[in-house]
Amino acid sequence: MKGIILAGGTATRLFPLTVTTSKQLLPVYDRQMIFYPLNNLIKAGIKNILIIVSPEHSGQFLNLLGSIFEKYGIYLEFKVQKVPKGLADAFVIGESFIDNNNVAMILGDNIFEDNFYEAVKNFKGGGKIFAKQVKDPKRFGMVEFDKDRKVVSIEEKPALPKSNYAVTGVYVYDNRVVDVAKSLKPSDRGEVEVTDINNWYLKQGELEVAKVEGEWLDAGTFDSLLEAGNIVKDKGLYKNFDPLIDKAIEEYNIELKRLAKKKLK
Repeated sequence: MKGIILAGGTATRLFPLTVTTSKQLLPVYDRQMIFYPLNNLIKAGIKNILIIVSPEHSGQFLNLLGSIFEKYGIYLEFKVQKVPKGLADAFVIGESFIDNNNVAMILGDNIFEDNFYEAVKNFKGGGKIFAKQVKDPKRFGMVEFDKDRKVVSIEEKPALPKSNYAVTGVYVYDNRVVDVAKSLKPSDRGEVEVTDINNWYLKQGELEVAKVEGEWLDAGTFDSLLEAGNIVKDKGLYKNFDPLIDKAIEEYNIELKRLAKKKLK
């Protein structure tokens, strides 16, 4: 299983904060946002991770994450998404990285309390997505279930939602996802939609939908970013990091302080 974190985009809803840095490098309580999706993938047992970034912030990601995990057997690669084309574009960009492997993608501004280890470990093929009940279903891709809790349809930001179960920002697919993504036509929004990938697997009868039980935080606005930090602190989610992440951050901080003192001499 390979892992992808989609951390590109312009994040205009967070201007002026994102004029000088990427949304995924903004702090959520005691560390940058990017560490949360990294934690989900690492705790799921994934050791090879591609981070897709925007060109203007690529150097910042490299400075922060370039090699801090290599000694722990976690290998990061970086690719630039010059123009945001939709979530499904991540699989086109990551074609050579994915190769013949299955892949789990997580959005760089999504924070999950759940551990996805079992979902990744037991994945055999097809597609698997994760849904959670929300109060504002018109903002998301929504999953419709029948009376037997079988998935009937998935709609992107429907005007008349058929359920209140939103598709969250973590997706697991087999390697056919690359060809599916490459075949997609842009939607009316001008983007290639991950919802169309999900519907392709649904038509094959190979899409599984699991429920997210814990917190799911989408830190893409001022209010949700603040709320995410408060929830992470109040519920102690900052304590749920894989020990190697905490160790890597600690070592990185020590090195930065050493370099700072050296410059002052």
